[in-house]
Amino acid sequence: MLYSLLIGLQVVVALAIIVLVLVQHGKGADAGAAFGSGASGTVFGSQGSGSFLSRATAVLAFVFFVNSLGLTYLSAHPSTGVSIINQPGAQQILDGKGTAPAPAGATTKAPAPASSTSDVPPAKSDVPPTKSDVPKP
Repeated sequence: MLYSLLIGLQVVVALAIIVLVLVQHGKGADAGAAFGSGASGTVFGSQGSGSFLSRATAVLAFVFFVNSLGLTYLSAHPSTGVSIINQPGAQQILDGKGTAPAPAGATTKAPAPASSTSDVPPAKSDVPPTKSDVPKP
């Protein structure tokens, strides 16, 4: 729950920083004000928007970094106490074996040794018989 809340806050703060940076004007834009670009009629007053937007960007950057540290801490130390590795079936994935472990108290039976003589006749082939395979009358 807290992790989802911090992720949402991170996205909102990141978008706000992007908007604030795009709204700010660069240092070269002040030269254009002398030629009538309307700098005195700004929304933020005759001083311009530099100090307000700069402070807002700095505050949001601080919130972004603190939030990033919080998300990192929560990722490294899950509050539920249950790790993904402790989940059922995770050990089989980590071992690389696709078999489930035997239940507690169960005995495993060793496979029977293969016999050298086979009672199974050889399988028929889809290949047609050759002249040497045909019995003589």
